[in-house]
Amino acid sequence: MTALAEIIRARIAREGPMTVAEYMSLCLMHPDHGYYARGEPIGAAGDFITAPEVSQMFGELLGLALAQAWLDQGRPAPFVLAEPGPGRGTLMADALRATRGVPGFHEALELHLVEGGKRLRAVQAETLRTVALATGAAPAPVWHASVDGLPGKPLFLIANEFLDALPIRQFQRTAHGWRERMIGLEEGRLVFGLGPETAVPALEGRLADTAPGDIVETSAPVQGVVHAIAERIARHGGAAIFIDYGDWRSRGDTFQAVRAHQTADPLAAPGQADLTAHVDFEAVSRAIAAAGARPTAVVPQGQLLAALGIGPRAAQLARGKSPAEADAIADALERLTDAREMGTLFKAVAAVPRGAPVPPGFTT
Repeated sequence: MTALAEIIRARIAREGPMTVAEYMSLCLMHPDHGYYARGEPIGAAGDFITAPEVSQMFGELLGLALAQAWLDQGRPAPFVLAEPGPGRGTLMADALRATRGVPGFHEALELHLVEGGKRLRAVQAETLRTVALATGAAPAPVWHASVDGLPGKPLFLIANEFLDALPIRQFQRTAHGWRERMIGLEEGRLVFGLGPETAVPALEGRLADTAPGDIVETSAPVQGVVHAIAERIARHGGAAIFIDYGDWRSRGDTFQAVRAHQTADPLAAPGQADLTAHVDFEAVSRAIAAAGARPTAVVPQGQLLAALGIGPRAAQLARGKSPAEADAIADALERLTDAREMGTLFKAVAAVPRGAPVPPGFTT
């Protein structure tokens, strides 16, 4: 039993069952025992590997896509280059290195990272310092605890595997409405249960495409974050690219835990496993539109990367390499783009001002 499990059990015993969102928030963000307060979660020695850690190609191509969007919008200066949830800073480092040859881009940008954890901020600073020493392509970053701190300037933003870690609520369909999935206690163990039947205004339109027993997930934090980003873009210009695993419309239980690169019981070790859920891209697109910006069509990650030129880039990287190094590049390409790997599970959508060109790789 983890220390956080004891805290959660005591709270449930005192206050009653908690929502999945409340549980998820505690497990990930508790200041002393939360998942992001512990050791390094990303990489071979951690619990999961994100696309930027698979290959430099991912961050390079996305950085160049944002740079092209900047060019297409008339090279605004100054502008904000931002990433929420930047992990170890790998994606941003690769993006900065790839865009150093875009005339005026680095001179005009202000680098902003949205990261609340002091430990990860230190890791990100070191990653970017190393890039700066090697290439001179890494301006000093400014950190924020939330996207609300981003300046009111043209905003060019990449959010990769950021939305999936924001808290969700789960509702199970009944014959007449919905019951919220809750977490309570049974003989001292954390267990899932259902709250009383209740009206859920956000799901009024979902009775038509669900059946009794179906689970639908909602996330006010996801919609709030996306709306805040898109509102800045609608007002000041820019572009945002959101990449995550998920689908067009939520259906089914996607709440999951990952520990040591294996799926785990999300109730088994609170605070010691990564907790995520699939992103509802329909809700993301609606939040973009509601903020006054324009959402692009949602595209699979493999299709996006192919359109951005990952095939030729992989061939370029492999040229002159040893057979083992060339095989590693080919493996990374497959992992990022193949339908059996990350190619279709992960999807992307972009937000731009109404009337502005969409970033490369996207369609309206």
